[in-house]
Amino acid sequence: MTMKPLKDAPRELLAGVAAVLTDIDDTLTLHGRLPAEAFAALWKLKRAGIKVVPITGRPAGWCDLIARQWPVDGVVGENGAFYFRYDDDAKKMIRVYAQSAEERGANTERLWTIARRVLTDFPGTAIASDQAYREIDVAIDFCEDVPPLPLAEAQKIAEAFHKEGAAAKVSSIHVNAWFGSHDKLTMSSRFLSEIFDIIVERDLKSIAYCGDSPNDAPMYAVFPLGIGVANIRPFAKLMPHLPNYVTEGEGGHGFAEFADAVLRARNA
Repeated sequence: MTMKPLKDAPRELLAGVAAVLTDIDDTLTLHGRLPAEAFAALWKLKRAGIKVVPITGRPAGWCDLIARQWPVDGVVGENGAFYFRYDDDAKKMIRVYAQSAEERGANTERLWTIARRVLTDFPGTAIASDQAYREIDVAIDFCEDVPPLPLAEAQKIAEAFHKEGAAAKVSSIHVNAWFGSHDKLTMSSRFLSEIFDIIVERDLKSIAYCGDSPNDAPMYAVFPLGIGVANIRPFAKLMPHLPNYVTEGEGGHGFAEFADAVLRARNA
């Protein structure tokens, strides 16, 4: 499969976007920062009436802030473990989890047993610096706050979790691992259905997904309007499914490029 330049995306496909799902790290951000263009793009989409939902591997603590303070309609966090949505009218945070509190507690103990072994078996890795704010998964840092390890090493870390029956996904910075059947797609679908009556199977062509790394591949397998920001290219050989379109810009600059294309198409 070949990723086409975003400029080749049909105008009618872009004009029909009603909801934008987007990864955060290295999709909205760039080199660990959120560019002004990307944050402005979120506002532009929201003001145009388009639903905007970050779908991220980042922790519950971060997602609480994002749901409260960013111009978004909700956030799916820890690779599909939950969704948070802040109700502005009621001044209340809505939190929905894929697992019960009892399940989360039991799974956490099993997960940490594996994680401690992984740290020993893969020198140079570390528990992610945002782990204190996580509720469900364990994140192994191979690139963010440690000297970068090869992507092949990150894949081996994921395989070590798989051998113990855990799910694991490689992002651009972490290997996220958890017990449970949830993932980005299942919780995104649940959020859109429960909050906005947007049914993925029915409304597929009106939903766009933006990402940058291997853990976005399941989303690209589903959404015809899959967008990769330019920095997805080094990961392409590791991904069973690629986005149909790729931006010229990297990270948040690429996301802003996509948002502008959608808004131009709607106003044409």
